[in-house]
Amino acid sequence: MSRLTVTPLSTALGAQISGVDITQALNLEQRDAIEQALLQHSVLFFRDQPITPQQQARFAASFGDLHIHPIYPNVPEQPEVLVLDTAVTDVRDNAIWHTDVTFLPTPAMGAVLSAKLLPAFGGDTLWASGIAAFEALSEPMKSFLTGLTATHDFTRSFPVERYGNSTQDLARWEEARRKNPPLSHPVIRTHPVSGRKSLFVSDGFTSKINELEPAESEVILKLLFAHATRPEFTLRWRWQANDVAFWDNRVTQHYAVDDYRPQRRVMHRATILGDVPF
Repeated sequence: MSRLTVTPLSTALGAQISGVDITQALNLEQRDAIEQALLQHSVLFFRDQPITPQQQARFAASFGDLHIHPIYPNVPEQPEVLVLDTAVTDVRDNAIWHTDVTFLPTPAMGAVLSAKLLPAFGGDTLWASGIAAFEALSEPMKSFLTGLTATHDFTRSFPVERYGNSTQDLARWEEARRKNPPLSHPVIRTHPVSGRKSLFVSDGFTSKINELEPAESEVILKLLFAHATRPEFTLRWRWQANDVAFWDNRVTQHYAVDDYRPQRRVMHRATILGDVPF
């Protein structure tokens, strides 16, 4: 039997995992145990895992195909691992509640984030449970939102004024925008494995609710953005060197606190593609 231990961290979401070395290839029992913990707790944390980009990609690929980000730089020898380095890239788009790459037709199933260089203080990340947020809504509000769709727009978190500052950057941004036009997803998403319902809108990429008038959409989205990130639905993680987080992107959103400048922060992320939300 696996020696993997799961320690819950809050009621809404989050667990710390011990008893497994994710720098090594997982056996089937370990992989399945981690997947079950992810389904139950939505975000998992592993301490003291000095994982290389190659090992990180291998771990993430145990759970699905990997995505190559259209904007962020990546590790040259492992392009599926993107680099979030405040000395190189403007990462202010992470300092907003968001669910990763919902501008894709098949948004990420999950992501694996590894802490490479941390500030002496600050730089925490918060996660929020879309499941807990949905379940706390009143029954009339659940009924109202069911069947509605929302537009997710790449440019909302990646505006040209921040990512098109050189000829090369502008060309890359234009190509990314062309390949990722605005698209729609359900406001309430059903988890494809557990069947549980979750709010699936975030301030980072959701621009409007399609079936509502603009003024109505603005009011409802403002309400949902505030509701989804109430403290009782969230967890705050204080990073240590070589920490790794693995979250279920289908039913969470997160916020990287930008409170450490001019200190530097470097993180590596591998993103696992998912399926079409329903």
